[in-house]
Order: sequence, then C-alpha cells, then structure tokens
Amino acid sequence: MFTGIIEAAGVVSALRKEGGNLHISISSPVSGELKIDQSVAHNGVCLTVVALNDHSHTVTAIEETLSKSNLGSLKEGDLVNLERCMLMNGRLDGHIVQGHVDQTAVCADLKEMDGSWMFTFQYDPSVGNITVEKGSITVNGVSLTVVNSQDDRFLVAIIPYTFEHTNFRHIKPGITVNLEFDIIGKYVAKLFRR
Repeated sequence: MFTGIIEAAGVVSALRKEGGNLHISISSPVSGELKIDQSVAHNGVCLTVVALNDHSHTVTAIEETLSKSNLGSLKEGDLVNLERCMLMNGRLDGHIVQGHVDQTAVCADLKEMDGSWMFTFQYDPSVGNITVEKGSITVNGVSLTVVNSQDDRFLVAIIPYTFEHTNFRHIKPGITVNLEFDIIGKYVAKLFRR
C-alpha cells in the first residue's frame, strides 16, 4: 500500500531488456535505504527491488506491466517518481494507493495559473474507469484531487512544491502518464455495472 506522497524523483541510469521483461536501474536519494525484495512505487507502479548498488536500485517490469503503464517508454536520464510502501503506524497523507496502474492517459492541456498549474488528462473510458468531482486520482504515483471530471478526461491542479519535486515539471501535452483510479470508486462502479 502507498499514499501517493512522492518521496523522491529518481533518474533512470540503465535499461536492459530480457525477453519480455525490462530491468530498470534508478539512481535516487532513497536507493541507499532500500532492501532487496522491498516494494517501491515507480511512477505509481509497485515494483520489487531486485538489485542494489551504492546509490541506485534495480527493479523488473514484466510485459503485463509494460503494456499498462508508461514504464516501457522510459529512457536513460528520465525522472521517475518514487514512493516506498506506507508505514502502518503513520498518517495517510494522500489516499489509499495500491501501486496497481489501471491504464495510461495523455496530457491534453497544460495551463499556468499564476503560481500553480492546471493539467488536463484524457483517457480511454471504454476500460470502465471513472473519476468523480473532488475524488482521488493517482497520476504517475502522485495522489491528486480531481477537478472538472468528465467521461474521458479530468483536470488536476498542481502546486509549486509538487511541480518542483516530481516529474510533473516534465509533463507537457502529448506525454503519457500512469493512472490509478480510486479503489473505492472502482468497487462501486463494478457493483453498479452488475
């Protein structure tokens, strides 16, 4: 379980394909504190640490993960949002995030709003995921509040701290992001479809 509160932005230092798998090495301020077999969210995708070096760690994304996330389009030097799993004796500052990306979206618009930023993301509604006004959404692992919920798009407002400390500063129109929809909303939507 995660909260959607990003701890650090890591830099992709190496990528290695092996069959349908992609091994991703990332240098970050938290890499030195990780352990083998630990779960870490990478752009919102829960992955297991499989190797450690001085200031970097390696995770493996399988074909299923690559087909449902933006991890397959990573390049060396790209920033990745990182969050270690939630401590059960701490505050839940974001919302309940599983680290299971539901689908991707494309940034359709970006507006600077006198000190903050308004991002519009468009996604394929045929998958069955929904947003609700003032509900929770996770974009590249960041816990956010939905603004202007529509059938195939939504807006989110980004404050300067989030913009500066995550990979949001590199998201422009046309860039693909990972989405994890609110778990409670997913259960409710599934029950209503029955």
